[in-house]
Amino acid sequence: MKVGVIAGGLSSEREVSLKSGQAVFNALKELEYKVVFIDAGKDLCERLKSEKIEVAFLVLHGGWGENGGIQGMLEVMGIPYTGSGVLASALAMDKEATKKIFLYHGIPVPPFKVVYHEDFLKPSAFSLQPLNFPCVVKPAEEGSSVGVSIVKNKRELKKALVEAFKYGERAILEELIEGREIHIGVLGDRALGGVEVRPKKGFYDYESKYTKGMTEYILPPDIDDTLYERLKDLGLRAHKALGCKGGTRVDIIVDRQGNPYVLEVNTIPGMTETSLLPKIASLAGYDFKGLVKEILELAVKGNEK
Repeated sequence: MKVGVIAGGLSSEREVSLKSGQAVFNALKELEYKVVFIDAGKDLCERLKSEKIEVAFLVLHGGWGENGGIQGMLEVMGIPYTGSGVLASALAMDKEATKKIFLYHGIPVPPFKVVYHEDFLKPSAFSLQPLNFPCVVKPAEEGSSVGVSIVKNKRELKKALVEAFKYGERAILEELIEGREIHIGVLGDRALGGVEVRPKKGFYDYESKYTKGMTEYILPPDIDDTLYERLKDLGLRAHKALGCKGGTRVDIIVDRQGNPYVLEVNTIPGMTETSLLPKIASLAGYDFKGLVKEILELAVKGNEK
């Protein structure tokens, strides 16, 4: 079986994807798989054919690498791939769609509203209501906290929306939930555990995620067992509600009263040395190579059904 590690791509998360891809490539090499590293460009289809790839290990973050685009191409080519399918990938990447599906399934999300660029350009048609300050502004279809801002007043809100609209025609305004940020790792049909993140700058942004020493990681989270089990169950429910497969990371915020809110599901979580899914998987007995092997085997088994 020849494995193609697909990383890089053309999204704003390219550099992190390349790091994740290199780590996965090295692990598969050590596991003695026949493996090729492919930097995903516009010639990806031709590369997959010329390398005679039999299964794709996707480590693309953001853009068409995570929104169902690559997954659809691989379906057409008949190449099995790791992670979630076309629909689940597209739903998870779209924060508006994600929230609406969670609400349907009774999964709690922070109060939010969707703002369209065309409405933002018409001040009379735009209002923060029913939300209050402070709030979080984020593009509807980006990951790794790209384009995300926390705003405290109207002036900051306008600036944050201008930034968010650089990444698409829709932005999400979300009530800022103050509390503990806990991430649940899911693999296949079970929750592996969780990690609490405590960023030194107070907000788990792009810099905090990918710079060593910028975030403290609490493994397992410093919470009582009842709440921990509830969060693991919530993470698995969120994974299943979107129809996800393989390894995912579910981001949850727990307010000061102990109420959890699911923020999003990452269908292709980072696989770098500072990434959360490998840290969480270690709680369930997986070293990095073991996690990579299990993700790959889930893809192969899923294709055989």
